[in-house]
Amino acid sequence: MEKVASGSLLKMTSEIPEKGAVNYGLPIGDETIPMNPYLGKKIKLQWQEKIYDIYDGELIKKSYGQGFSYKNFITLARCDSCIVKPELCHYHKGTCREPEWGEKHCFIPHYIYLSLTSGVKIGITRETQVPTRWVDQGAVKALPILKVADRKTSGTIEVEIAKEMADKTNWRKMLKGDYQDADLEELRDHIYDTYGDLLDDADAEDVEEDVLEIEYPILEVPEKFSSLSFDKKPTVEGTLLGIKGQYLILDIGVINMRKHNGYAIDLFA
Repeated sequence: MEKVASGSLLKMTSEIPEKGAVNYGLPIGDETIPMNPYLGKKIKLQWQEKIYDIYDGELIKKSYGQGFSYKNFITLARCDSCIVKPELCHYHKGTCREPEWGEKHCFIPHYIYLSLTSGVKIGITRETQVPTRWVDQGAVKALPILKVADRKTSGTIEVEIAKEMADKTNWRKMLKGDYQDADLEELRDHIYDTYGDLLDDADAEDVEEDVLEIEYPILEVPEKFSSLSFDKKPTVEGTLLGIKGQYLILDIGVINMRKHNGYAIDLFA
């Protein structure tokens, strides 16, 4: 094997072509390595046992919130609990950790969408993250259904709809492609009919778009697989069988690359 790249990781990039499977790239240091060409081939990921904060590049002993030092995790707005639960936004109270960051990232249009991963899921995302968000979660189908002015409003709507529809993904089922198909357009119409008053109060705009179907570069998925982590096994080596969501699927197990943001590695192939 030869060394292909060396440096700290960031989550995989993705591009949906007009035809065929998603094209993935793995950012390592200053390079982004196309990963699709390695399907069916042996690769080795060797952790250097170093982690660098993805915000300021500081060498850290432990990663918090997928790539941050503890100091940044408790001080940056992008790490606050309201990012995971937007309905808890406290900007209006004057307590936002970084008001300028919040204005740029939270007070911009957001979409409420339906996707099919391990099942039907209701979710939200900034308009700048379409369709990246859907690829990152491993959706095979996605449909934006509503557009609102800001993140908190999208979160408030999501919480209500999630009372009858999941907002989580079972990652094992997602990787196996174990799901029951669903008519997302029919579900969208059901939401319009059921939550009309809530959507009117939120000034939500109906979105008329077609269902996006997403194909992933997968040769096969083992019937049984384990979750790999550099913290438990610094060297991950095996045949690359597929890529889906933020996971590399190997014959020895699967590894979530986003979980290892900031980990310094060597990639061999």
